[in-house]
Amino acid sequence: MASEDSLSSNPLLQNFEFPPFDVVDAHHVRPGIRALLHQLEAELEQLEKTVEPSWPKLVEPLERIIDRLTVVWGMINHLKAVKDTPELRAAIEEVQPEKVKFQLRLGQSKPIYNAFKSIRESPDWNTLIEARQRLVEAQIKEAVLSGIALEDDKREEFNKIEQELEKLSHKFSENVLDATKKFEKLITDKKEIEGLPPSALGLFAQAAVSKGHENATADVGPWLITLDGPSYLPVMQHAKNRALREEVYRAYLSRASSGDLDNTAIIDQILKLRLEKAKLLGFNNYAEVSMATKMATVEKADELLEKLRSASWAPAVQDIEDLKSFAKNQGAAEADSLTHWDITFWSERLRESKYDINEEELRPYFSLPKVMDGLFGLAKTLFGIDVAPADGVAPVWNSDVRFYCIKDSSGNPTAYFYFDPYSRPSEKRDGAWMDEVFSRSRVMAQKGSSVRLPVAQMVCNQTPPVGDKPSLMTFREVETVFHEFGHALQHMLTKEDEGLVAGIRNIEWDAVELPSQFMENWCYHRDTLMSIAKHYQTGETLPENVYKKLLAARTFRAGSLSLRQLKFATVDLELHTKYVPGGTESIYDVDQRVSMKTQVIPPLPEDRFLCSFSHIFAGGYAAGYYSYKWAEVLSADAFSAFEDAGLDDIKAVKETGQRFRNTILALGGGKAPLQVFVEFRGREPSPEPLLRHNGLLVASA
Repeated sequence: MASEDSLSSNPLLQNFEFPPFDVVDAHHVRPGIRALLHQLEAELEQLEKTVEPSWPKLVEPLERIIDRLTVVWGMINHLKAVKDTPELRAAIEEVQPEKVKFQLRLGQSKPIYNAFKSIRESPDWNTLIEARQRLVEAQIKEAVLSGIALEDDKREEFNKIEQELEKLSHKFSENVLDATKKFEKLITDKKEIEGLPPSALGLFAQAAVSKGHENATADVGPWLITLDGPSYLPVMQHAKNRALREEVYRAYLSRASSGDLDNTAIIDQILKLRLEKAKLLGFNNYAEVSMATKMATVEKADELLEKLRSASWAPAVQDIEDLKSFAKNQGAAEADSLTHWDITFWSERLRESKYDINEEELRPYFSLPKVMDGLFGLAKTLFGIDVAPADGVAPVWNSDVRFYCIKDSSGNPTAYFYFDPYSRPSEKRDGAWMDEVFSRSRVMAQKGSSVRLPVAQMVCNQTPPVGDKPSLMTFREVETVFHEFGHALQHMLTKEDEGLVAGIRNIEWDAVELPSQFMENWCYHRDTLMSIAKHYQTGETLPENVYKKLLAARTFRAGSLSLRQLKFATVDLELHTKYVPGGTESIYDVDQRVSMKTQVIPPLPEDRFLCSFSHIFAGGYAAGYYSYKWAEVLSADAFSAFEDAGLDDIKAVKETGQRFRNTILALGGGKAPLQVFVEFRGREPSPEPLLRHNGLLVASA
């Protein structure tokens, strides 16, 4: 055990107003987390001894335990994502199992579970406010899904299955990673890579250097092609060499499906154990387990997928026809027999000829400072809030990180957030995300205040400023910033004071993307876009004809892109509802069967895409992939409320924005998302607006 003295100075164990991100270091992690778990263990034992079915004797002490762990673990996990070091990674890896063990112990606590059940069964149940009822029901449901209600031998079996599933999905991931790494194609003849852009050739040369070809350059090669996304995609989009496209496509599609990296048996075992787990818990199949904590039911998800599929089919068929005639006009030999390794290539050529949009040429119009000004201006118009810089108020992990305060119309602070915009490949993971630092909470309020204000962090990975040039963004990056800010708003503008259901907590998984996808719609709104798209040197606004092209390109090949997502979602549901492990149909039969209705060009007989479908076998999306589309329906319909009110009518936009704020952004996980939606929209969600935005409505009418 670390000495008392060093523990008293450990920043992870201090009381702080904002996390001390600037001083936490890898050597604080092991002693700090162990001391914290030791302390929480004692608090949990104490709670189990004194628990009563009441708010002060059950929920408040429980929230304190959960909050402490969430905040401190969140802090080191965040640093691992934005300021990674081998030391930090090793320290976290070492204490992680101890943290998981504590969480299982907490989740399977019988005294806490029984106290929640007593509240549920008490005569006063109907006098509780809705948010408190949702909190109690969520705690009971979570405990049941963690196997708490099982008899001892069944619970032991359940915990074994959980450990085994954990191991299998880990192994699945490793196999995909190793299989992806295994494929390498060295090219020495420049003719073979004709059509590839300089950025891709630079990447291929860099890959060659790392494999010992130290003189490789973008211009003269040699070039090494791998199956990593940034390498695979440019080949499929730009390589004129059709044989190369075919070879790379086939390799990509058969990843982790042969030899000692074959995931086939692992998938079968995962599906078998998931079914056993579902049966133990009293469900018919694993999809029912997944849906127990979501908005949808299996029937509702199926129904939505079919509705979108039938609307997307004819446009997707048309997409292929358009490609064929375009390829023919270009004199392509393969025009009449276009297949999988041709589609991406010819789509890219057609897009260039049709819209003449070059991502790189748009960058000077989207400088980060202008984009943020426009975003904050939009938030003021829609939600009546001011976003004020508050740099220096809270410690940060890097000098590029900005800190902001959100103020209401009377100028009072209601929330804070960090923004970490630039990529730092040596220490920061890629992608973009929003996370909570503190949730809004009455129980966790500091002395003298009635509630602890929420704090969020937004992380992106954009090009850093170069010299006196600001960070210049692609249009996709602009959409990403709007998206993450949508998540942050739902966390920060919550009016819910019960910490365990405030902000994004306890919001069903298939509804949580609503505010983020909703904000993306504003990037295509003329006034909003024109207010941010100013050339960083001349100040001139984006030309009107370029805006029109951006708008038109939004629905390019929408039918095909929609079908692709629907195929993933449908195959996922089929495998988790109807598939019988070890039965007459193999997983690949299921995939081929689903593809007949979701792919215009049927897959190759040897297609093994399931072996690298990490979302459902190693991520959190098992029987949940449909939720991407589910949330898109909600967000498009929410945006259509503004369209109905009139996007040019500023008074109507402000009123609708206020209503959006008071429902979708304010109510948190304290009310069922369907009710929240109906409160905002005045009716249940409809898929029509999504089909309209994607240009698919005419086809389905």
